[in-house]
Amino acid sequence: MEAENKKCQNCTKDFKIEPDDFGFYEKMKVPPPTFCPTCRMKRRFVWRNERTLYKRKSDFSGQEIMTMYSPESGIKVYEREIWLGDKWDPMDYGMEYDFSKPFFAQFLELMKKVPLKNLNIINGVNSPYVNNAGDPKNSYLVFNGSSYEDCMYGHGVNLCKSCVDFSHVTKCENCYESFWLTQCANSSFSSECENSFNMILSKNCIGCQDCFGCVNLRKKSYCIFNEQYGREEYFEKVKSFYLGSHKGLAEIKKKVFEFWMKFPNKFLQGTQNVNVGGNYIYHSKDVKNSFLVRDSQNIHYSQYIQELPGSKDCWDFSIWGENSELVYESHSCGTGIQNLKFCVLCQENVHDLEYCLFCLKGAENLFGCIGLRQKQYCILNKQYSKEEYIKMIEKIKKQMDEMPYIDKKGRVYKYGEFFPDELSPHGYNETLAQEFFPLSQDEALAEGAKWVEPAERNYKIDFEINSLPDDIKDVKDDIVGKVIACEHDGKCNQLCTTAFKIILDELTFYRKMNLPLPRLCPNCRTFERLKQRAGIELYQRKCMKEGCGNEFETTYAPERPEIIYCEKCYQSEVY
Repeated sequence: MEAENKKCQNCTKDFKIEPDDFGFYEKMKVPPPTFCPTCRMKRRFVWRNERTLYKRKSDFSGQEIMTMYSPESGIKVYEREIWLGDKWDPMDYGMEYDFSKPFFAQFLELMKKVPLKNLNIINGVNSPYVNNAGDPKNSYLVFNGSSYEDCMYGHGVNLCKSCVDFSHVTKCENCYESFWLTQCANSSFSSECENSFNMILSKNCIGCQDCFGCVNLRKKSYCIFNEQYGREEYFEKVKSFYLGSHKGLAEIKKKVFEFWMKFPNKFLQGTQNVNVGGNYIYHSKDVKNSFLVRDSQNIHYSQYIQELPGSKDCWDFSIWGENSELVYESHSCGTGIQNLKFCVLCQENVHDLEYCLFCLKGAENLFGCIGLRQKQYCILNKQYSKEEYIKMIEKIKKQMDEMPYIDKKGRVYKYGEFFPDELSPHGYNETLAQEFFPLSQDEALAEGAKWVEPAERNYKIDFEINSLPDDIKDVKDDIVGKVIACEHDGKCNQLCTTAFKIILDELTFYRKMNLPLPRLCPNCRTFERLKQRAGIELYQRKCMKEGCGNEFETTYAPERPEIIYCEKCYQSEVY
């Protein structure tokens, strides 16, 4: 089949469906999409609350619990232990399919009835303030990860220990203010490093140790600003860069970032790949237009597929993975899943699901179901025989085409489209969409999404920013639990909480690493850290090395200040 050009019904831009796309759609038995890849991604992100937590009462026990669903969401929530237990049955909410109503209207009705799990956590230990996590232990305000211990203030984490303020790190220990690290330890303010140790303010270094302010190094030790030193000389010199002072650290960081900007960036960040396109892709093969992917194969138009073991044969799949196969237009699903279409938060060895939410633990052959476990042949949480189920599914898909759901903006949702934005239980400003495609409240509402107003916070500020000690050596124990004003004061469009507290484990970490207290709340620290991350959309550009002119697709937008090289030119200049 030849490539076909289509016009996105959302943004009206042209996009192309390639022959291998058609092959995948045929395998999955779905029609081609009517939204372009970017709009499909944004639509999935609107259903993902990445890091906002609320304190509200359980609809089962009345006890106060933490949850990812705001009190205004209209969603009923049960505490995890109750939700996973046998004190209630999601099948009690089963609905007869009504062929006089669009499918998505019926799904919304069911979603308002069936209680959801307050947080998406699997096997958590002493980690009440985390979400979207598998096997977290002794961790605080960490989101989107698996198998991490003693970590604080991060997201995108796998197999890590004792890390603080990080984004997208795997197999790391004792790292601070880090972005996209793999198998690193005892490192701070570093990004895009692999198999490296004792790195400070370093970028894109592989197989290195004991380096300060370095960039693009390979298998080097005892380097400062890419200059080689002897071992004793190196440690003596590093002592002169005192990082325990907030003011001193800011000055050093400014110099380092200016130094980094003198060196080229490869058009695509990644290593040990074959035939890949997008950015932040590692140890993968046949990846197209995807972002933040590890150890995976045949992945197209997907993001955040980082959990190990990797995934394969997935299109339009956002977040998680972990040995997933044949997944289409789904998000936050993973752990041994197979043949999922249009699903959210379905996990743990489920397969053959369509339009399902929070179905898990061996569920199979479900359509439009919510909260089912180890069930099969159900539609809208109602049980059918296998023969009845097959006949009903064929009839429902036909009805979805003949009676599509039409949203407030007139967008048409037939069978084959992901859930409409306006059905999401989350406000646009609390989702992953705001992180990559920031909108004002008016813009989000005009798009048909919701918006959640921040809850009123009744607290008294104990420390304004200018009253915090500059040096960590001057910080007293009584700082723990005190309310500190965030420097952004809610004026940054970064989910700012306007204030924050220092917990005891955090203070211990800062003292051990000789680091000053932060001046920003955890959300603002995350957004500031992610500014070094390239964007998520692709641009056609040319290599910036004089005399080259090779063309490529890259997520580095043309207006960004970095120097961008093709693969060949970049490799010729790394050390």
